[in-house]
Amino acid sequence: MPAPYSYDLRDKAIKAVKGGERKSDVCRMLNISRNTLDLWLKREAQTGDYQAITHFQMGYQHKITDWKRFEEFVQKHGGKTQREMAKLWGDNVTQQNISDALRKLELSRKKRLTDMLSGTNSNGRSLKSD
Repeated sequence: MPAPYSYDLRDKAIKAVKGGERKSDVCRMLNISRNTLDLWLKREAQTGDYQAITHFQMGYQHKITDWKRFEEFVQKHGGKTQREMAKLWGDNVTQQNISDALRKLELSRKKRLTDMLSGTNSNGRSLKSD
């Protein structure tokens, strides 16, 4: 996301418009769009200031929010695949949500269910010793 314009630039633009300069001339002089200047003027009229908006949410909100409960759940059901864990957890949680939560907690995950079920490794060799 691009950085917001500096407060100095905003201040110069607003003061120039209030000083009688035409909006289009101010925009051309400061190399900003007319829409940007209009938004700053609108924000000043509403809030009394034209400071950049901060502290907005970046990213997404996790579906799993009770991390202690999830850690206990993983300890209990750690032998299951992520898909099976998602079904057990409920709350419309997907396999990807389980994967993201495990990564956030820096926990490992089961990688190959089929090898464990069939008794072979990725080379097709038996996991059982003869």
